[in-house]
Amino acid sequence: MKKSNLKILASIIIFFIIGLIFYFTVIDKVGTFSTTNYYLDTVNQISVINTRKSKANKVLPASDKIVLDIHNKMSSQLASSEVSKINQNAGIQPIKVSDDTYTVIKKAISYSQKTGGKFDISVGAISSIWNIGNESARVPSSEEIKSLLPLVNYKDISLNDKEKSVYLKKKGMKIDLGGIAKGYCADKLADYLKENGVKNAIINLGGNIYVFGQNAKKTDFNVGVQDPAKTNTEPLGTIQLTDKSIVTSGVYERFIEKDGKVYHHMINPTTGYPFENNLSSVTIISKKSIDGDALSTSTFGLGLEEGMKFIEGLDDVNAIFITNDKKVYTSKGIKDKFSLENSSYSLAN
Repeated sequence: MKKSNLKILASIIIFFIIGLIFYFTVIDKVGTFSTTNYYLDTVNQISVINTRKSKANKVLPASDKIVLDIHNKMSSQLASSEVSKINQNAGIQPIKVSDDTYTVIKKAISYSQKTGGKFDISVGAISSIWNIGNESARVPSSEEIKSLLPLVNYKDISLNDKEKSVYLKKKGMKIDLGGIAKGYCADKLADYLKENGVKNAIINLGGNIYVFGQNAKKTDFNVGVQDPAKTNTEPLGTIQLTDKSIVTSGVYERFIEKDGKVYHHMINPTTGYPFENNLSSVTIISKKSIDGDALSTSTFGLGLEEGMKFIEGLDDVNAIFITNDKKVYTSKGIKDKFSLENSSYSLAN
């Protein structure tokens, strides 16, 4: 080969290498990229960390679609959703649903059984008339609540595993997956991101948080626990986590006030009124977010003593209970990992 041709070939190779370097350092840079949407009645943010821009441009739009798909299937606010179709056909006929919706409903019923009905998705018949979190929220009359209580019973939800169908046995029954759907969605997002090569991410679905890998500083994530009193923007405390879900249910999330009394959104399936048990919030740390979502609501309903006993009996699940008198109780597995950072609260155990 002539020297001139060799020079041309060498120039092409050098140009190609420079182009690759330019692409990976400038155009396809490594960094943190996020997407934000409003589905499942909350603001959601999904962030991928130390990830190439080209990969983020692929996985983040797909992540939005996953959340939208679950919203379209499970939102009780959408007349076209699978949940709404189940409710519209209560006492009439079973409704075939997707694997997603069937899995969530079946998991919800298992938690109803484990907690003696403290967690019950059939509370929708009553939670829908309170409608807390929406403009039409109101305090129903005691007579109205009493008339609807017979429609709240998870044992009246009939599942057919072969058909993947759901049937509500009584007319007027309604299910509401608001206490578990976001957890399922967070798990599905985490699985999708991992399967597509994302090593580090934060999934925040309106307070349902799932983290895996490491943060931008290449350490475990320092996750804040919300101050139930919301006296400032600083967290009540923090805990370092990775490959974990952290979910909080609290009286501060959604509520209405009437005649000086505050009514939060977590309805007791037995009474039809919000739970009253001296708790202001419960935070659950678990491997699966669907478990954390269901457990944060159900243990709130169980109360401090019974709820903590329930958590201590589970593997790889921990909890932080905060009472109205600003005392913080942690399960045994995180006693040395939780850092209290608000001096108006005190560790009680």
